[in-house]
Amino acid sequence: MPHPASEPHPASSATAPSRRRKRRTLSLGNLSAGTIGNVLEWYDFGLYGYLAPMIASLFFPSSDKIASLLGAYGGFAIGFMMRPIGGVIFGHLGDRVGRQTVLVTSVVMMGLATTAVGLLPTYQQIGFWAPVLLLVVRLFQGLSVGGEFTGSVSYLVETAPANRRGFAGSFANFGSTGGYLLAAGFAALTTLMAGHHAVQGWAWRVPFLAGGVLAVLAYLVRSRLTDTGYEPDKAAEDDELPIRQAFRRSPKIMLLAMLFTWGYGVADYLTLVFLPTFGSKFGAISDSLALEIVTVTQLFVLVLIPLTGWLTDHWILRRSWLIGNFGALLVLALPFFAMAQGALTPFAIAQVVSGLMLGSIMGVAPAMLSEQFRSEYRLSGYSLAFNVGLGIGGGTAPLIATALIGLTGVKLAAGAYLLVGCAMSVVALWMLKDRGRQPLR
Repeated sequence: MPHPASEPHPASSATAPSRRRKRRTLSLGNLSAGTIGNVLEWYDFGLYGYLAPMIASLFFPSSDKIASLLGAYGGFAIGFMMRPIGGVIFGHLGDRVGRQTVLVTSVVMMGLATTAVGLLPTYQQIGFWAPVLLLVVRLFQGLSVGGEFTGSVSYLVETAPANRRGFAGSFANFGSTGGYLLAAGFAALTTLMAGHHAVQGWAWRVPFLAGGVLAVLAYLVRSRLTDTGYEPDKAAEDDELPIRQAFRRSPKIMLLAMLFTWGYGVADYLTLVFLPTFGSKFGAISDSLALEIVTVTQLFVLVLIPLTGWLTDHWILRRSWLIGNFGALLVLALPFFAMAQGALTPFAIAQVVSGLMLGSIMGVAPAMLSEQFRSEYRLSGYSLAFNVGLGIGGGTAPLIATALIGLTGVKLAAGAYLLVGCAMSVVALWMLKDRGRQPLR
């Protein structure tokens, strides 16, 4: 597509990437292709998180249970550390070769990593090399997902009609939430059907191997995709790296996108990951009941995500919607954590309401951020900003919240960090432009 006349491009027509005009329709095939990779990504992360105590005993055996569990969660954290690197690699590939190449490559790599976990020998079988191999696989998995979410969002937004971009982009988060729920269900079903002893012996491998089957299905769906029409022609490519273009031509957008996703990551991981643990530790509910409540909350979130994406295509500006929801979450951050220390009813209200606010954000944020970047460097800029913000901000949020409680002795310190995260996102959104009603650049 040509750039709007009101926004002149600094490059000459001889070097500016050309775009092939194509009629855009919202197809089930495109939505499925953009969604299924995120299902696989969060199915894998969800499984690893749910089975972390078991993985700890099998790969990091120790008389100190805390040390053993820290080893398992270290493998979880390594995946987040690799995301920015994967974002740079896959962002460059997507901007120079095409979005479809990224979508196929990332899903194959994720499938191999998930299947490999299910095939690894344990510490009892090969000793020291078992945890080493597990960490290598997690590094590989983290690298592959660095381009998955942003690649799928870019594809969904670029292939959608102008008045469906919010709805289409929301399906990336629809897939990630669905994958997490699928992991919870598969892990619970495996434990129920096989029994505790069988799960400890061999049955823990089954959910990971099933992820390989899901990866094959994802590959079949994505291998049939065509390009979006926003990829640059080879003859018109700029010699400058796309990521350098992003920093040179859109430095403000890069910094604001990182700030936004940092706050978004804090809100995500403190409401849907940390709050249930907080409630079971400092409140009056059990671990299992807290998990059941957050699972029900995620079912509501699953429905809300595409609904809010559609809503901002037709009725409300994306920027206004996001500022409103982050602002409400900011105001209620401390009350939510105060309620989570109480009995079942106040905890459930805090968990469900905060989850619904986050779901309203998750349905709109993908299109809002993707629309900020020009097509020449959209995937490179978006991938790095998203993975740095979410990987560092979100990945460390539970750790920082726990440390704040320990340092201050004040349980509401975790709520204060949620407040700070929401404030970061509000500031970033206030300074970003809403491009939801404008043609993609």
